[in-house]
Amino acid sequence: MSATVSLPEHQTATTIVIIKDDAQALNIARDLALRFKQGSSARDRERRLPHAELEQFSQSGLWAISVPKAFGGAGVSNVTLAEVIRIIAAADGSLGQIPQNHFYALEVLRVNGNSEQQRRLYSEVLAGQRFGNALAELGTKNAHERTTHLSRDGEGFRISGRKFYSTGALYAQRIPTSVIDEDGIQQLAFVPANTPGLTVIDDWSGFGQRTTGSGSVVFDNVPVNAADVVPFQTAFERPTTVGPLAQILHAAIDTGIARAAFEDALHFVRTRTQPWIDSGIEKAVDDPLTLHSFGKLGIRLHAAEALLERAGEFLDRAQADSSPENVAAASIAIAEARAISTEISLAAGSTLFELAGSQATLAEHNLNRHWRNARVHTLHDPVRWKYHAIGNFYLNNVNPPRRGTI
Repeated sequence: MSATVSLPEHQTATTIVIIKDDAQALNIARDLALRFKQGSSARDRERRLPHAELEQFSQSGLWAISVPKAFGGAGVSNVTLAEVIRIIAAADGSLGQIPQNHFYALEVLRVNGNSEQQRRLYSEVLAGQRFGNALAELGTKNAHERTTHLSRDGEGFRISGRKFYSTGALYAQRIPTSVIDEDGIQQLAFVPANTPGLTVIDDWSGFGQRTTGSGSVVFDNVPVNAADVVPFQTAFERPTTVGPLAQILHAAIDTGIARAAFEDALHFVRTRTQPWIDSGIEKAVDDPLTLHSFGKLGIRLHAAEALLERAGEFLDRAQADSSPENVAAASIAIAEARAISTEISLAAGSTLFELAGSQATLAEHNLNRHWRNARVHTLHDPVRWKYHAIGNFYLNNVNPPRRGTI
């Protein structure tokens, strides 16, 4: 079904699909992916920001699929949520990443928001609004330290600070922002993007994931209503699914990029009569080294896709019962999926380089974008620590730490 909804004054009324179940979400994702794939290479090559595509994406209803049924959403399983992101990322790696922090913020809202905050903010998402993020900062001692300050101002607050790697903020109507309050406690402020003093800067210059809009956000004494501030730090002081939810989406992005590289490699090898001529006609391949490469890639890709689905099942159980045991098991299952998705996305992109040779570097072919996208996105958090946490869990029965990177 669809509905015409009333949006804030900086948006026009539009028709938004209200997705009702998992099957509908997957069907819509597959349909959108066919459209998004058509211009994905050109958008990456020219760094053409996907404003029109994101309008289609959010109007499709997919950005609201994790809204709980009690608040009018589809409340889809995490298996479905991860598969939707994987499908979109396979069509366009940047478009697959842009909603990651949107869904992360919705999970924080589900876990820590009060009923009024949930009702109001979920309603905005169902109406087609997109949430970005302003979490990470440059120049801090470590990736978890925050300096952006939340200070009391009458009945509300003021925010001052600067953020980077703010994926999605460039396209968002609200920007969930991690802030430190006057007691040193981290909160998440859902700041409207048109608030005076808030500036989003398009200064993202990564060589991969080029259209994610992952640049800077500056807060110059920005006002925020007290009702828009949700507890954040406490989501990691007890067993919750906030961290695992973030990680399964990253695994889905990398798995989608891997699938795209694999499919392009298949097409390249099948259709070349000479290395530089695309015949458009598929042919049999009998080179034993090429067959070996695809056999190895195919096995690892299918393993990554299977582990992603398994991870979603663990996460569903942990959301239903957030016991320390269930949350830890979900974190480990997702860490396994994240580790293999990192490896296969890089391997698939590298193999495409090897098979295409110098053609992979040509701008008109842009075959190198899959490796570039994987190389940039997999640096989000170090995969080597996932192996450490997995080994510690199995060998020493030590649960992984509670944070957004495991």
